[in-house]
Amino acid sequence: MEKILITRAGFTALEIELKKLKSVERPSVIRAIAEARELGDLKENAEYHSAREKQGFIEGRIKEIEAIISLSEVVDPAKMSGPIKFGATVSLVDEDTDEEKTWQIVGEHEASIEKGLLNIKSPIARALIGKEEGDSVEVRTPGGEKSYEILSISYK
Repeated sequence: MEKILITRAGFTALEIELKKLKSVERPSVIRAIAEARELGDLKENAEYHSAREKQGFIEGRIKEIEAIISLSEVVDPAKMSGPIKFGATVSLVDEDTDEEKTWQIVGEHEASIEKGLLNIKSPIARALIGKEEGDSVEVRTPGGEKSYEILSISYK
């Protein structure tokens, strides 16, 4: 299997989520199922069916996180430098609107545009890889062509 690149912060977040699912969520849903069973007929018991559905989600997420963790290769951006690569924090300016944006390029399992974490497989990240400060980058996005100038690159 192919290794999954992930930052230390992303790996820690997955470990915390896994621990919560196993120690809090799983026992809670097991109690809910037991309580719903005590209510009688399971065929028409909405609480029981809801708890079983939630249990399926929790168990699936636990398996997913365990698989990601087992395949993860933790990358420490603080030990890196040079052109843009995985883990880089990049400040850009949109050449059309002069809007500045800052993103860190991370793995797909920790990506969150709202948090400034850009999936390495995204069109913008793919266009940025290997570029340096001052370079202009043309990106084909679902919304059309975009041009960015790279203002700074840091590894934290």
